[in-house]
Amino acid sequence: MELFLNNGKGVIKDEEIKSSLIKLLDDKKPKKVLILPPDYTRLHSNAGFITNVLYHECVKRGIEVDIMPALGTHEAITLEQKNEMFKDIPFEKFIYHNWRDDVVKIGEVPASYIKEITDGLWEKPVDVEVNKIILDESYDLILSIGQVVPHEVVGMANHAKNLFVGCGGKSMINSSHIIGAVYGMERMMGKDFTPVRKIFDYSFNKFLKDKPITFILTVTTNENGKINTHGLFISENRSGFEEAVKLSSELNFTYVDKPIKKCVIYLDEKEFRSTWLGNKAIYRTRKAIADNGELIILAPGITKFGEDKGVDQLIRKYGYVGRLNVLKLLNENDDLKDNTGVAAHLIHGSSDDRFKIYYAVKNISQEEIRNVNFIPLDFDETIKKYDPTKLKEGINIVDGEEVYYISNPALGLWMPKAK
Repeated sequence: MELFLNNGKGVIKDEEIKSSLIKLLDDKKPKKVLILPPDYTRLHSNAGFITNVLYHECVKRGIEVDIMPALGTHEAITLEQKNEMFKDIPFEKFIYHNWRDDVVKIGEVPASYIKEITDGLWEKPVDVEVNKIILDESYDLILSIGQVVPHEVVGMANHAKNLFVGCGGKSMINSSHIIGAVYGMERMMGKDFTPVRKIFDYSFNKFLKDKPITFILTVTTNENGKINTHGLFISENRSGFEEAVKLSSELNFTYVDKPIKKCVIYLDEKEFRSTWLGNKAIYRTRKAIADNGELIILAPGITKFGEDKGVDQLIRKYGYVGRLNVLKLLNENDDLKDNTGVAAHLIHGSSDDRFKIYYAVKNISQEEIRNVNFIPLDFDETIKKYDPTKLKEGINIVDGEEVYYISNPALGLWMPKAK
């Protein structure tokens, strides 16, 4: 089944989305459904509304339904987050994906293929793991929901990534992240058919192609906190993803006329609670920031570095010290060798001394910020000077200085026109 709604810069109405989802259920006529939406960190995907519609339409038809958010290594959603994103779906319907303990190996991507697609930069095989519930044959329809948007690890987010990272295990998460980091984040962001995407495609076509999986993908923008859905792409194969990539490339890319000397980014305190997530401010803007430029991140909600306790400890131990330093540490330390996804994250979160990164937080000490190799700023003083309620998206003048402001880095990719 293929069902595409593409309104370009126009907005798709909720009624149109609901009608498409009803057509999907009427076409499939399932008896038991597993829904795999993104978690709260993808609040602006509109997957919450889609999941809510699907749940209630399934209940109306007497279809048994379970929901497992594709957490990856993120924390389980709270009741408060559930209420905001997924509304009135009963909390007990949500299954927790434990990426350490609830996964099974279903195959392997061979080292020879990895070497081929990475131009010889990585030569180790990759274990393919997914949450065991995906293999439960009682489900006759599995709905993988997600937003297609530029992404630092894979190039463009979603499709099979939702299964192998969002619902995957340690091996795939670690391998995909470090392969992307070694191959080069800036070579991949905003592109399809990257080495990491090829790993996901290979894994899906080899090991999950016979499962009853349908992808529901969105392309959205955010207007003053309101989610605007411009594309809805429903398909069982790659076709919907490819159409979504085209639309996201038009709507989620911002080209700046010249490299940005000073960039200020605000991270919503409900959405960004760790630098693991908050560093999207770095990933998504690094192409656009000038050499010797400054990136100031206003992050009132950040209370830690990693979502997971073990990950948090490793970030605190090694810090965001640059690609070459992290690769050296990776070769010398067993705890990083066992957590290559963290090593990749440390590479992603560094500017390699090309520009300065400042973090203004309320709930972590300035010493802790400094210890992971960021420059701390006093939150109250900084937000007073760079007031998000007064700044507009893009270029502003603050105290006679040009400042480029971004209210949510997770929804796009910024780069100079020359590139």
